[in-house]
Amino acid sequence: MDTKREFKALRIYEEEGKYIRRIEKRKIEDLPEGEVIVRVKYSSLNFKDALSVSGNKGVTRKYPHTPGIDAAGVVEYSASERFKAGDEVIVTSYDLGMNTDGGFAEYIRVPESWVVAMPKELDFKQAMIYGTAGFTAALSVYRLLSAGQTPKMGPVVVTGALGGVGSIAISILVSLGFEVIAATFENSGGEDELHELGVASRISSEITDDQSGRPLLKPLWAGAIDVIGGNTLHTLLKACKPLGNVTCCGNVGSGDLAMTVYPFILNGISLIGIDSQNCPMELRQKVWNKLASDWNVYSNKEQVIESSLEELDTYIDLMLAKKSRGRVIVKL
Repeated sequence: MDTKREFKALRIYEEEGKYIRRIEKRKIEDLPEGEVIVRVKYSSLNFKDALSVSGNKGVTRKYPHTPGIDAAGVVEYSASERFKAGDEVIVTSYDLGMNTDGGFAEYIRVPESWVVAMPKELDFKQAMIYGTAGFTAALSVYRLLSAGQTPKMGPVVVTGALGGVGSIAISILVSLGFEVIAATFENSGGEDELHELGVASRISSEITDDQSGRPLLKPLWAGAIDVIGGNTLHTLLKACKPLGNVTCCGNVGSGDLAMTVYPFILNGISLIGIDSQNCPMELRQKVWNKLASDWNVYSNKEQVIESSLEELDTYIDLMLAKKSRGRVIVKL
C-alpha cells in the first residue's frame, strides 16, 4: 500500500512539562513496525487513555504519542497468514495506545499476535461499545464463573458501577441471573442508569472502604468484581461470604493492598487477578465470542456517547475528574 498516505490522528506532545493535545496529519510510514495495517473505524475511551494523554509515564514513556488502547476496523494490508485485506478485526490491550501508537487515529500498524478476528455477530461500533472495558468486564465474569460462583451463593457487588467495566459487568451478571449490588461514589447520581441495568440495590463507596482496621467484617456479599483496588479491594475481601470469589482488574484507588491473610485462610475467599492486557489469544477470542453471542447485553444506548476526535477533549477531562459514565466511543 502507499506508505505516503496521510491520515488524521490525535497526538500528545510534551512541552515544558505540560502535555498538549493536537489533531494532525501523519503518514502510514510514520507508524511503528507490524505485520498488519488496520483502517480504524471506531475506537473507545478508557482510563489508560486519559492517563496517557495527561503524561502518566507509567502508561506512556515517550512523547509525542497517539493514545487509544482500543480499535476496530478493516485490514488494509497484511503480511500475516492469519489475516488478509478486507478482514474485520479488533485490536485491544497489549501495548496499543500505551507505547505503540494507538486507536485515536485513522490507521494503526500492529503485530499479528495482537489482532482478534471480529465475531460475525458484532460490527465495529458494537465492538468498541465493549472495547477493553467490555472485554475486561466479560473476562472478570468468565473467571468468576470458572471459580464456581453461582447466583445461589448470593449477591455480587460491583465497584465503579457507573463506569465502563462496572456497567457492562452488571449487565452480564444480571443476564445470568445474579443479584447485583452496585457500589458508587457518594452523590454520583445515576439512579436511572442503575435501574436500567437491573441492579438489586445500591451502596455508597464508603461501605466498600472500611476504615475500622478489623481483619474480617460481617459478610455482606457472596462475590465481587472490583475496579478500584487498595482498601476497597481489602474491604470486599473482608466482607465476602465464605468460599466467595473476588476479581481485581484495576488500581484507580491504589495499587497497594495492606491486609491480613484471614479472609483467605478462615473464610476460603479466592482473589482472582484479571489481566486483560496480556490475556492469551485463545481465551481472548473465546471471551469476545461470548460478548458477541450469549453475553451481548450492552444495548442501553443512553449509556453510550459517540464522539469525534475533535470532541474527545471534553470526555477525557471528565474521565480524569472521575465524573465519566458509561462508554465513550470514537468514530474515525
